[in-house]
Amino acid sequence: MLKQKTNSGSKKRFALTGSGKIKRKHAYHSHILTKKTKKRKRNLDHFAILDQANQKQVKDLLCMR
Repeated sequence: MLKQKTNSGSKKRFALTGSGKIKRKHAYHSHILTKKTKKRKRNLDHFAILDQANQKQVKDLLCMR
């Protein structure tokens, strides 16, 4: 049986925490930043934990199951 390949785009976008949760970056922080407030840009800079509804899909892409 063939080995399952990890999705290359997913491994660049997601990271695992020490407790096994999946980290993701916030959207809307790459361009058109002039009209966004400093507070909004600062809050977008932090990592977020992936929602429970999407964890199965991302784990399949990362070959974690």
